[in-house]
Formats: sequence, structure tokens, C-alpha cells
Amino acid sequence: MTQLPTALQVVTRFAPSPTGYMHLGHAYAAIFAWRAARERNGRFLLRIEDIDRDRCRPEFEAAILEDLDWLGLDWDGQPRRQSDNMADYKRALDKLFSLDLLYPCFCTRKEILAEISNADVAPHSTDGPIYPGTCRALAPKERTIRLERAIPYALRLNMRKAHAVTGPLTWKDREQGIQNVDYNAGDIVLARKDIPTSYHLAVTLDDHRQRITLVTRGMDLFNASHVHRLLQGLLGLNTPEWEHHKLIIDEEGGRLSKRGRALTIQALRRAGESPASVRAMVGFD
Repeated sequence: MTQLPTALQVVTRFAPSPTGYMHLGHAYAAIFAWRAARERNGRFLLRIEDIDRDRCRPEFEAAILEDLDWLGLDWDGQPRRQSDNMADYKRALDKLFSLDLLYPCFCTRKEILAEISNADVAPHSTDGPIYPGTCRALAPKERTIRLERAIPYALRLNMRKAHAVTGPLTWKDREQGIQNVDYNAGDIVLARKDIPTSYHLAVTLDDHRQRITLVTRGMDLFNASHVHRLLQGLLGLNTPEWEHHKLIIDEEGGRLSKRGRALTIQALRRAGESPASVRAMVGFD
């Protein structure tokens, strides 16, 4: 594992998913990361997180690039596209397999929720209900039978074994200080039957490949950083610093989202707003 020295040039990134148009929350995250790099004479990189083949569309990606340029945000080098780097994620999975840290999970979302609802306690992570470990306890014979029947499955990380491999880990958030890795996120999904990666694995590998020294993102992803630090420890990857910023909320106090039909940068542009006015809307002069 390589701990990046603080003396290195600051490298940040903005990593949108082209599943819809940019809204004010995206604009805030992009400007925040851009300023964190540019104010320190650092590098600002762009990554297109397009592993969701069903929802990602070329027109959304083109609109994202256009909106960033309109906002006056430039980036260094060519954008990294996750869809072009599946081999990287596969190699990482192979390493985790070699450490006996992955197992197939055959549960459907409905089955997982039903099991949790019958438990005495139903803790929640940022990704929803914590997986209770149903398939982790499957007998080897039963697991083999299900695999031979080609029953769809996801690959989960055995958090108990992962903790034993890494021991205690820490990570630093620039606002919240040193954090001890929390291993209680449940056995997270690292790949699915049709995609050889998931958000957690892909973003961790991408940050390493792009040599990111400062990960900036919203507070809604604070808990995910525990998982990413764990993956860095397991895979021997670079460890950046983190800075989790505030979220831009709507008039009802809710987090802006694509599903919530938040006001888009495209709509603001059509309404005659300027880059400066949009920056001001999210608190930047």
C-alpha cells in the first residue's frame, strides 16, 4: 500500500454519471473540486462513470462536457471512462478472489428486504439496508449447485475476513479529521452478473489509476469512504485524503437528484442565466 505524501501536487476529480443532465448539485461538486485543485496549482481531472449500461447515454455525456465548459471549468488530459477499463476491475476482483474474500450472493432485493424485516434490528447504510449475510453461510455443496444451475448472483465482499486481512485502518477527512475504518457496512456488492464491477470497486480503482490525492464529494457519501479505504488496504492502492462537502438542497430541504427532476444547468442556460449567476446560486463568486 502506498500512502501519498502531502507534498505532492494536489489532484482532484469530478466523476459524473451520464444518466441525466447536470443539476445545481453537480455544478457545486464540480466547482468545489476544480477550485480545490486550481487554487493550489494542482490538476483537475474528469472521469465518466458509465458502468450502468442501461441508463448511461451519449447525449448526457456530451451535455455534461458542454455544461462544464460553459461554467468555465477546464480539466487536464482526457476523461477516463469506466466502460473502457473493465479489465482493471477484473484484475482487482481476481486478487480479492485469491484472498478468499468474495462469495456469490443469489438473493434478490426482495429476499434481502424480507429477511431484514424479520430481524430484531434493521440497521441502514448509505446504500440502503445492510445485507444480513444470508449467502455467506451457504454450504459449499449448495453454492456449487446454484452456480451449476446458472442462477444469477452478485459478488459480495466478506467484511469479517477483510477486517482480518487488513487489521485496523484509518483515513483522513480534511473537515472531520482522522477516521477509523468502520467495518459494519455489511458485505457490499463488488460486481454483478452482467457487470464486472460496482460503484465501490470502480471508483477506488479509478482514483488510484488517476493518482487522485484529494477526493472531494458530498456528505451523503461519507460512509462510503470507509469502504473505499478498506479496498485500498486490501488491494495495495494509493490512499488519498478526503473532503466531504455540503449538499445543495431544494426548496423543500431535499437533496437534489436526477430522479427528483432537479433544475438542470441546461434549463438554466435556456432561461438566460449566465455562468456567473449559476455559480452564485451554489455559493461561489
